[in-house]
Amino acid sequence: MNFMKFFSLLMAIWLTPLQAFAEEQTGIDKAISDAVAPIANAVSNVIFYSFEFNGATVPLIVLWLIIAAIIFTLYFGFIQFRVFGHAINLIRGKYDDPKDAGEVSHFQALATAVSGTVGLGNIAGVAVAVSIGGAGATFWMILAGLLGMASKFTECTLGVKYRNEYPDGTVSGGPMYYLSKGLAEQNKATLGKILAIFFAICCIGGSIGGGNMFQANQAFQQVVVVTGGANSFLADKGWLFGLIIAGLTGAVIIGGIKSIARVTEKLIPFMAVWYLVTGLIIILMNYDKIGWAFGQIIDGAFTGEGVAGGVIGALIQGFKRAAFSNEAGIGSASIAHSAVRTKEPATEGIVSTLEPFIDTVVICTMTALVIIITGSLGSGYKGVELTSHAFGSAVSWFPYLLSVAVLMFAFSTMISWSYYGLKAWTYLVGEGKSKELVFKLFFLVFTVIGSSMSLGPVIDFSDAMIFAMSIANIIGLYMLMPVVKREVTQYLAKIKSGAIKPAY
Repeated sequence: MNFMKFFSLLMAIWLTPLQAFAEEQTGIDKAISDAVAPIANAVSNVIFYSFEFNGATVPLIVLWLIIAAIIFTLYFGFIQFRVFGHAINLIRGKYDDPKDAGEVSHFQALATAVSGTVGLGNIAGVAVAVSIGGAGATFWMILAGLLGMASKFTECTLGVKYRNEYPDGTVSGGPMYYLSKGLAEQNKATLGKILAIFFAICCIGGSIGGGNMFQANQAFQQVVVVTGGANSFLADKGWLFGLIIAGLTGAVIIGGIKSIARVTEKLIPFMAVWYLVTGLIIILMNYDKIGWAFGQIIDGAFTGEGVAGGVIGALIQGFKRAAFSNEAGIGSASIAHSAVRTKEPATEGIVSTLEPFIDTVVICTMTALVIIITGSLGSGYKGVELTSHAFGSAVSWFPYLLSVAVLMFAFSTMISWSYYGLKAWTYLVGEGKSKELVFKLFFLVFTVIGSSMSLGPVIDFSDAMIFAMSIANIIGLYMLMPVVKREVTQYLAKIKSGAIKPAY
């Protein structure tokens, strides 16, 4: 029996009972929610602990991420701005050497990581931020995105520095490896191992929930809305939608990082251009309000016209959206960037600075501008409905374009997070094709389940695990940032001296 037949048989065995499962979802949903709710609430309360300040709710985890981004920006001398041009040259392949260890190019690694961060948060999350924090939240969101570039630089340099390279040419990297190997070099092996295992467990939970079930669920809900809502043919067939998405996802992820990278290098530019061109058309249709919209953003940032918290409210909403969207400091993207073909770890750190820029400074800002310039802010809509209202106010059928963007964003997030979860899994159980296949099947089964049930406390628990990853990761980044400074200093010295020259 060849591999594909074996895979098809396993999928049939696993998924056929899911149809029956989905048809009984109401009772099962409630049972799962009731069972998970106490644990999910307890974990969420710890991870997302917040306090009131000047009328605004301030989550500690957001401060944890933003303070780290500020420290890395200062420690590395505003590295994200100094190497921006060089990052462009790296993804253009000017410094590529096909003989270097690794599995994907700089551009493919960047595309895979961007596909993991660009998701529903760029559409619905931004709408929530500006509806609560006002137009001024956009300013703070952009600032936090720029700061987050330094966090990505730090974690992605370490990802390559401490990755495992295997004889068959494959690699495994990410926070699990630099926490355990990097801290062992500092005679803190036990601490490193504990942090690495904690990170890996949280990464698997985040991969299955926020990176998979939530994306499949929200994509299904969006398809139901645009195909007739409660009267849609698909309204009660989440399992069918889940099977289709699982099939598409499986076709990509079964081939590993090279297959994922081949898809993302085409999908990411396409979906980014799709979304940005649609948004640009809406902005140009309202060109006479462009100056007014930027005035609203600047004024709101310093005068606080949002619903709650004044200036602090706008600042927190902007920082929160940026931190939750680009995942800088979470450590997830370091796993994708570790697969790059290079012998200089700093090169991928430099490339990774573009990721928060694309995710937050470009795509999130476009969403905010469309909402503000169309006058949709204050319309009473929230979340993705607010963004959809803004798109529809310009051209009646533009919400359909938005739905296509939601589907593409969800799909790209799922395939990248499957890789993150897989690498965390193999760190815990060991490398091997059969072990990888077990995780991939497990991931696809939960794609169907995510489409078939209401998520409730399950997704709250998963979100908490994603942000818990940042606790272990940033502790390690603080302890290892001198290593990063040595790497980038020696690399930039080689570029300056001509020891490393562009290929063309």
